Order: sequence, then C-alpha cells, then structure tokens
Amino acid sequence: MSANRTHRSITGSTRRPELMLVLGSSLTVVSIIAIVTFLLIREHANAMQAATRGATNIVQLIDADVLRNVELYDLSLQGLIAAAQRDDLQQVSAQIRHLVLFDRASTARFKGDVLLLDKHGEVIADSSLIQPKPGNFSDRDYFQAHVTHRDTGMFISRPFKSRCDCADSDQWRISFSRRISSPTGEFLGVAAASMRLAYFDELFSSLNIGTDSTLNVLDKDGILLAQKPMLTDDSIGKSFGSRPNVIRILHEGSGSFVSVSSMDHQDRLYTFSRVGNLPLTVSVALSMDELFASWKRTAYVISGATGVLCIGLMWLTLQLCRELRLRRHAEQELAEQAAIDALTGVANRRTLDQALNREWSRAQRSGKPLSVLMIDADHFKSFNDRHGHQGGDDALRVLARVISENIRRPSDLAARYGGEEFSVVLAETDTFGALQIAENIRAAVEQLPPFEGDESPITVSIGLSTSTGQPGESLENLMYAADKALYQAKHRGRNRVVSAQE
Repeated sequence: MSANRTHRSITGSTRRPELMLVLGSSLTVVSIIAIVTFLLIREHANAMQAATRGATNIVQLIDADVLRNVELYDLSLQGLIAAAQRDDLQQVSAQIRHLVLFDRASTARFKGDVLLLDKHGEVIADSSLIQPKPGNFSDRDYFQAHVTHRDTGMFISRPFKSRCDCADSDQWRISFSRRISSPTGEFLGVAAASMRLAYFDELFSSLNIGTDSTLNVLDKDGILLAQKPMLTDDSIGKSFGSRPNVIRILHEGSGSFVSVSSMDHQDRLYTFSRVGNLPLTVSVALSMDELFASWKRTAYVISGATGVLCIGLMWLTLQLCRELRLRRHAEQELAEQAAIDALTGVANRRTLDQALNREWSRAQRSGKPLSVLMIDADHFKSFNDRHGHQGGDDALRVLARVISENIRRPSDLAARYGGEEFSVVLAETDTFGALQIAENIRAAVEQLPPFEGDESPITVSIGLSTSTGQPGESLENLMYAADKALYQAKHRGRNRVVSAQE
C-alpha cells in the first residue's frame, strides 16, 4: 500500500515535458501552415491583380486603336457629305468630282467601298469607280436607321458580306454611315464607308493573351464583330446578347469579373471596356486555369515542401517524446529505487524522514494529532540464525506486507526504519486510533503461520507515540518517545503494544 502511494507521488510530481513539446510542435506546424496559406492566398490575389491590369492594358490598347480608326472613317464620311453638298461640283468633270468626294477616304485602313446613296438607297457615287455601278442599299440596317431617326449620328452596322463579285466578297465587313440632311432636316441620303473585319484579326494577332483565352468585340446589341481565336466558324454576326456574361458586360460598360463561360464552361476573368462613345465593347476573357497555372505549380511545390517539413517536424517530435518518456520512466524507476526499500518494497529511511518532516509541519499548522509506530520483530537474531539470511529476508518481506495491509488511508506511510525495525506514520490520528491500528498489525503478524522448522509464529513488539500539539513538542521527542515505548514493550515480554502516553 505504502509502496503504491510512494509510486503515485513520484509519478504525480513528475513533469510531462513531452506534452509541452507536442503542444509546441503542433502550434509551430499550425503557424507554418497558416503563414504558408496566407502567402499563397496573397500571391493568388497578386496574380489576379496582375492579370486584371494586363487585361485592362490590352483592352485600352484595342480601344485606342479602334477609336483612332473609326475617327478616320468618320472624317471620311463628314468630308464626303460636305463635298456632296457643294453646288459647284455639278459643273466639274467626273474625275475631279470623284477626287473631291473621296479624297479623305484613301487613308482609312482596311477600307472597303465608300458609297454615297440618295434618299431611295440608290448609289450616287462609289469610291472604287468613277462611274458607279447601279445598286440599291435601302434594305441595309444603317439606311433604315437613318431614314427612321434624324439624330442617329454615325451609325455602325451589323456585320455583312459584300454583294459584289469581287475577290474579297466573302469577307465580313461592317459599315460606318452618316445621314445627309437638307437645311430643313429633310432626309436626302446616306454616306456609308465599309471596313473589312480583317482589321481586327491583324490587331489581335499582335497581342499575346495565351492559348486558351479570347478577345471579343461586340456591338451594343451583343452581336459579335470579331473574336480571337474563333471558337466557332459561324460566330461573326451572331447575337450573344442573351448570354448572362454579355448582358452584364453591356450593362456595366467597363470593369472586370470572374464567371463561367457559357460557350466552353470554363472559369474566365472577363475584363471589358466601351470604345469611347461608340456602340462597341471590347472584352478579354482570360482562362483562369491558364492564368493561375504558374501559381498552381508554385503552390504545389510550396505545399509539398511545407507538408514534408511539418511531417518531419512532427516525426522528430514524436521520436523525441519517445526518448523523453523512456528517460522519464528511467528517472521514475531511479526515484522509486531511491524512495523504496529494495528488500521489503515499503518506503525507505530517507522517504520516512521526508514524510515525518512534512506531516509534522502540517500537524503544527493544523493543530491535529500525529502518531508514529515503531515496530520491531521479536527474537529476530535467533530467527535469522535458524533460517539463514534468506529466511530472514523472507520474514521481513512478510512483515512489510502485513503492516502495509493494515494501514488504509493514502496519507499513512509504512517504512523500513532499519534492520528488522519498521515505522508507521499516521497523520491526523490520535492515541486511541493509533492503538487500534497497532493492535491490528500485532494480531495479524501473530496469526501468520509459523515458518518451517518453528513451532510458534513470528511476533512483533510495537511502541507508539502521539503528538498532541502542546508547546515545546518536537519531532525528535516524538520519535524518542515511540522508540522508548518500543523498548518498554520488549521489556514487558514482547508481542505487545505500548503507548508512550500510558
């Protein structure tokens, strides 16, 4: 009993540094993961910002180029209208009249036909021919727009293909047009200039947006004018105005957002801007997979390295904890060996002295009694002579077991005092209680079966002393009184209990 209590005391008082080590390593791992995660998230945000800035620059570059070229077309139209309204051109030759009408149109890039139409849509003048071919364009959307609205300004048509039998008749075009009105506002005709959409192909070819991203030019109704690369062969001239992403682009005018493409169902970063005051919108749709490909590779490498580092750290921590546990167990065994008598298994003299000092101080503070038993085996020298040292050791172990079995409280302590003598410390126990415990020990020893070769069992003599908390008492006097009571028990015939308070 006392040996187990001593073991619990040693174990309970031993610090568990491996728990602190595991906790510290776990916090370190969590901190490393948190820091790496924060850095990766920040790099992800930086990559997004860089991609948005790059896409915005591309959009602005396209906007500037398109706006500059459209302004050239508009200048050509305004010059054509101004020249057509001059009365003096009717008296000059056809060559001079053609030169005056179309002198500005020759500078426009990817210029198609520049036409002057009367109020019925008939061709009055053609930039490609001095004598224009007969033709009627009243069914074109731009002509109908100017007939219906006098304040349309410059109108940009939907994509169309030329009606002529020329070599480039299969190329898509758009037309820029302006209304010709009389001083009173009467509709007189339309000036129209076409531009081949190959212009956008050349413009886009100089821009590197990756292999899985797209550039798009849309009109105000969501009709596709140009695209790189072409996702489908019939995309040009097709309306995408009902697509959610296009609706948002046309509604907001400019900005950026991330969404899923309705055409290839990929996540894309859409960056878009309206071209000046024109009914045109340029958008760049960058592939998110392509955009973050480099970041993902970096994230995989860093995450893998971090994982290996954290796993290695925890493995080393567990190995160190194992070594610490082994060391602690070894220290506990050494502590137990230092605190417990090796022969009998009860506390040794050193532990007894520590317990006595501790309980004496506690008794002095609380004013409660403290009792000490001194127990000695009777005639042990002759017993040892008859049975030898091995028999004597066996007898001491039996006595230690019996003594330990008869003290019940965790605070009580049984110890080997020296030789065949034992001591019991009974905290908060008065003389009456100590006498009962002592008598129980004496009777239990007397009831043991005799050792082989002996007719009578081994017996013990017990002396006890109790501190009553009176002034002038000391631990030395308490132990001296118990030892003196033991001597009296021996003197009175042994196998008995004597109290120093008798």
